[in-house]
Amino acid sequence: MEAATEKNESGPGCPPVDLSGEAGWVPFDAPALVGASLRFVSGEPEGNRYRVRYYRDEQERLRARIWFGPETEGPPGHSHGGAMAAVLDEVLGLAAWAAGHPIVVGNLNISFRNLLPLEQVVTVESEVVSAEGRKVMVHGRICSGETVFAEAQCLCITIPEK
Repeated sequence: MEAATEKNESGPGCPPVDLSGEAGWVPFDAPALVGASLRFVSGEPEGNRYRVRYYRDEQERLRARIWFGPETEGPPGHSHGGAMAAVLDEVLGLAAWAAGHPIVVGNLNISFRNLLPLEQVVTVESEVVSAEGRKVMVHGRICSGETVFAEAQCLCITIPEK
């Protein structure tokens, strides 16, 4: 995995992107928990759709720095809501995996709060808030500073052991 302070090289026509974490964040290869074939969002680290770097914070919560590139465009100059939903699906699901719960997403409820300008690096915060039986609840949001672009509640269902 790249060092936390390195910049992702850009695809054609896009500048380098700084996905550095905050002080106290430790780089974490969260997608490795589920395998390379399941990296819809994080599968092209130098692409023009998304660029993602995962971290764990001081409380071991999963965090992500994500750049929404021109291929995520919905409303002119802004990211598509479906692109934001895909990010929340991946990050909140991986948060459950990182907490030791092998899951699939059963329900993802998203409230969109603000338009997300293209080519901006944002933070995705996630937290496993409960685990009871096979149900794991994860909350998260896409934000930059005090601006919240989307908030989500994710009901995950643990995968039964074979």
